[in-house]
Amino acid sequence: MANSTIFMLILLAVGIFAKNQSLLIAVIFLLVVKWAGLGDKILPFAQQKGIQIGVTIITIAVLVPIVTGEIGFKDLQEALKSSYAWIALASGIFVAVIAANGIELLQNDPHITVALVFGTILAVAVFNGVAVGPLIGAGIAYMAMRAAELLSSIGG
Repeated sequence: MANSTIFMLILLAVGIFAKNQSLLIAVIFLLVVKWAGLGDKILPFAQQKGIQIGVTIITIAVLVPIVTGEIGFKDLQEALKSSYAWIALASGIFVAVIAANGIELLQNDPHITVALVFGTILAVAVFNGVAVGPLIGAGIAYMAMRAAELLSSIGG
């Protein structure tokens, strides 16, 4: 049995133990793809386009209340009267900018990607996190690395 299969079976066990449906679905899907012999076709596509597809699906889910009429301009006007809404607005902008830098890091630095993905798996399995971690984590890592470079150039 290949090391990758053993690793995935361990993740499956962690998903079962942690009762994490997202991790279970992801691991089972990937194992079925691999065992069905479709890996050469599906996995490169999933690796290349998966983040963008996931972001698109999340964006659709976030926009559903607008298209159903649950929220509209009146709700936006009311929300912007709240200081918490302004904090949320700033946070949304900040996270989106951070994540944009994270995409570049994930695509160009494989050893960082491994650490981020493993950290996300741990967070999903053990802390009941959500698997948006690699993208945001990569953005935070990117910012931290740039800050470390800046500090070392100042001190150096």
